[in-house]
Amino acid sequence: MLARGLSCVFVVALGLALGLSVAGAETLRERALRLMAETPLIDGHNDLPWQMRKRFNNQLNKVDLKTLEGTHTNINKIKEGRLAAQFWAAYVPCETQYKDAVRQTLEQIDIVHRMCSKYPDDFMFATSSKDIMTAFNQSKTASLIGIEGGHSIDSSLGTLRTMYQLGARYLTLTHSCNTPWADNWLVDTGDDPVEHNGLSPFGKLLIKEMNRIGMLIDLAHVSEAVMNQVLDISTAPVIFSHSSAYAVCPHKRNVPDSVLKRVAEKQGIVMVNFYNDYVTCSPTANISDVANHFDHIKNVAGSSIIGFGGDYDGVGRVPEGLEDVSKYPAIVEELLRRGWTDSDVKAALGENLLRVFKKVEEVRDSSSSPPDDTPISLDEVKNPCRTDYGYPTPPGNAGPRLAHTPPALILSLMLLIALLAKSF
Repeated sequence: MLARGLSCVFVVALGLALGLSVAGAETLRERALRLMAETPLIDGHNDLPWQMRKRFNNQLNKVDLKTLEGTHTNINKIKEGRLAAQFWAAYVPCETQYKDAVRQTLEQIDIVHRMCSKYPDDFMFATSSKDIMTAFNQSKTASLIGIEGGHSIDSSLGTLRTMYQLGARYLTLTHSCNTPWADNWLVDTGDDPVEHNGLSPFGKLLIKEMNRIGMLIDLAHVSEAVMNQVLDISTAPVIFSHSSAYAVCPHKRNVPDSVLKRVAEKQGIVMVNFYNDYVTCSPTANISDVANHFDHIKNVAGSSIIGFGGDYDGVGRVPEGLEDVSKYPAIVEELLRRGWTDSDVKAALGENLLRVFKKVEEVRDSSSSPPDDTPISLDEVKNPCRTDYGYPTPPGNAGPRLAHTPPALILSLMLLIALLAKSF
């Protein structure tokens, strides 16, 4: 009788223990949110500033970013998605090259500053790895600037430095056009001509100057030759701010395995893009397809080079389950479902980018070199919209004010002078 009673007590106790264990078990979503509360989620690329340009001509006073509709990003979605730090893209199209790219880029830098000023309880302007953690501890989204496209600096190291002083912390070397010093990714598809076989001599100088001033070098959008040359030259780690794995989706905007391994050797980072065309090479994709890129990069080069680079508000199609920035916890949950450890996830969330950023800052702080003031060759940038003040005037040249005067206008002026001389 006593034995039967003890057996019943044991069964009841065991049942209670199992019940408590099940009740106290952490779900995958709870685990994802816990990890995101412990480590800042840092995203490498968001084009909300371009939406401000395109939709409102940068008239931020007419916009409520808390509830803005028709975009992937607003403040309420940012909070729901636990987005702790964002590199906002200062993007202007390739059509501005040789025209007003610098002005338009400065206006995109200005819009990020104004976003932070208008919403100080939600955004904190950030320029350093330390700033990211300060914002995280204050429950604000650290707002950093990345310049998307080398055409934005008009082939000028002085302009590069000025934009850095205004807070820009990475430069994407090209967008979808060649610059006078670098080939873009369309060279690898055959849609653009090879102009520099990667980087020109000036392009190589620019990489060294970026190392010197502490600007992150972004290899999203460049040709494979540029990827490898930068990895040869740079003394600091590099980033791909919004690119995925070429082996999963063979699109030339993605990163081949050979380069993934080199990025790992350089202790850099590849921040996975969510654009359907780069995820599945088709118009449709889902959250599992995105996780396949995370898994592949981890298998090839380790979890230490992975980050998030959603490309929200810069693309027209995003995966099912990742419809906007509020959905970041879902992809974290999916990685945990696939067996990613807490340390793997924390690395991808933000630890990898913080490590890269700190190393770039260390390279900057250890440099004693003066600013490089070597101008690009005039022959590489000569065009009707550019004057040549400061460059030597060849013998017999009409001088800087007439150097780029159209021949028809010169002929008209000569005829006018001849007529005037004849009339006198």
